[in-house]
Amino acid sequence: MSSEEQKAAVLEATKRASEQWKSAFNSGDAAGCAAQYEENAVMRAKPFGTFTGTTEIQAFWQKILDDGFSDVEYLEPSIKVVDETSAILTASWKMNKAKGVIHQELWVLQEDGTAKLREDDFEAIG
Repeated sequence: MSSEEQKAAVLEATKRASEQWKSAFNSGDAAGCAAQYEENAVMRAKPFGTFTGTTEIQAFWQKILDDGFSDVEYLEPSIKVVDETSAILTASWKMNKAKGVIHQELWVLQEDGTAKLREDDFEAIG
């Protein structure tokens, strides 16, 4: 596979994984959200705090869902392929009870060809 083909594969895997995360969230599935993260991922969720590992990340998303948040949409998402194994997604977002900014989602290609979040840095601003 050429370098350009590999970068295209990273882009497609990132798009698929991001859609799977949004679908899980909008279905009220915190475990499905957490499944899109690497086991030792770090999520910085301003102003809520920093969460490390899928157990903490799943608990965060479960609380958000339990508090009645739903219907997430990404506004003007941008995905930049960094290299042959990773991409960065940025966007604004909105949902039924909040809005904010994704400063950086670092998606990394896994051995099975899927992408998972290694770092997630976002902020709720309203």
